Amino acid sequence: MMSYFIDATAQIIEKEGIEKVTIRKVADLAGYNSATIYNYFSDLSHLISFASMKFLKKYTDALPEYLSKAKTPLEKYFLIWECFCKYSFESPQIYYAVFSSDLGVHPSNLSDYYDFFPTDLLGLPENLKDMFLESNLPRRTRIALQQCVTENYIKESEADQLAESHYLIWQGMLTMFINNRSNYSVKEATEMTVKHIQNTITLEESV
Repeated sequence: MMSYFIDATAQIIEKEGIEKVTIRKVADLAGYNSATIYNYFSDLSHLISFASMKFLKKYTDALPEYLSKAKTPLEKYFLIWECFCKYSFESPQIYYAVFSSDLGVHPSNLSDYYDFFPTDLLGLPENLKDMFLESNLPRRTRIALQQCVTENYIKESEADQLAESHYLIWQGMLTMFINNRSNYSVKEATEMTVKHIQNTITLEESV
């Protein structure tokens, strides 16, 4: 039953945008009474956050293959960003809604989502599952950096600032896509964003 409402919400998001989602529209599309939705979701934002997570599954599914190419923790970190950039720049409005807007995904909703759909995390390394349970992107980034810190690629004292910087680099490019201010293809934008992220690490290592 729950999946009917999530699928209906995802359809509305894809066709009309997140701001057009209403309980009535979801209920009509799913073929149920509006009141039934509240048996499964506390409010509209709870439902939207679950539906938004469906759009992240392509990224989650693709990540293990990306990571298989990594030989070092630093390469793994850059490949996480490469994969994330590709899928977020393909669906900028969705990723903005999940990670940058006021709506976002509440941490408890994120944990609940993976409790209901644990197969979405299959194939991911154990040390990255904590990252996927974190809704705050700078904190997700810091978790992804931890292995680089542990193996002395990055100083722990610099890790928080780097994580924040990398988030802002990505957000800047994403905002350009959302505002139609970029002529870059998804591939070009991904390469440029990852290059900027790599350059911050190089600068830190050379100090």
